[in-house]
Amino acid sequence: MALTPAQSARYARHIVLKDMGGAGQQRLSAAHVVIVGAGGLGVPIIAYLAGAGIGRLTIIDPDTVSLSNLARQVIYSDADLDRPKADAAARFATRLNPEIETATYIESLSPGNARSLLAGADLVIEGTDSFSAKRGVATACAELKIPVITGALGPFDGSITVLAPYAERADGTNWPTFDSLYPVDPTPEDSPPCELVGVLNVLPGIIGTMMANEAIKWLAGFGEPLLGRLLLYSARTGETRTMRYR
Repeated sequence: MALTPAQSARYARHIVLKDMGGAGQQRLSAAHVVIVGAGGLGVPIIAYLAGAGIGRLTIIDPDTVSLSNLARQVIYSDADLDRPKADAAARFATRLNPEIETATYIESLSPGNARSLLAGADLVIEGTDSFSAKRGVATACAELKIPVITGALGPFDGSITVLAPYAERADGTNWPTFDSLYPVDPTPEDSPPCELVGVLNVLPGIIGTMMANEAIKWLAGFGEPLLGRLLLYSARTGETRTMRYR
């Protein structure tokens, strides 16, 4: 479907990109992305994918906005306190870009509902703070043959990878699974919640924006996705490094 004159004007800086062009922007506008988690990582993902013109965003999150969220989850305000994050995030996205469609589910993803909530997506982005949820999303996406971008945060560091274990590499082997990277979930001592150890307020924005970049690359069809690679970022040093895993 061709872009309308209004879309061509809105996405003009994308369209002139050599690796994007009108065809890449059309792919973004036709895409359906499911975002699991509308917290620290989900907020910048939602903002930048809405701005990029992703045709449909489905947002899944069971939580409500609290005062302690506002320092780092910057699409919310005091007016959103106690409102479901998914609904508040969807309202922000459509105010930012009325061209897009949104859908929301105010519930946790579980083995019982994962397939029904994720089915039909072109891409899933997982930004929860629960490793069991991360594993559940990755498992469901592998079964449904949907690529998934997953990210994690510590107090001053974060990581990102892209999973598509159903797809073959050039050598005929498949890309690694979530279990290849995380054979077992970390213990609470290894991965304490941010309520106990804190998180630098800009860090979710940095990692979440990188995750949005991976989504745009994947959907528009340019660049090299982080398949089989774990990107690590330190806010203390400003350095990134990439680790390959099998």
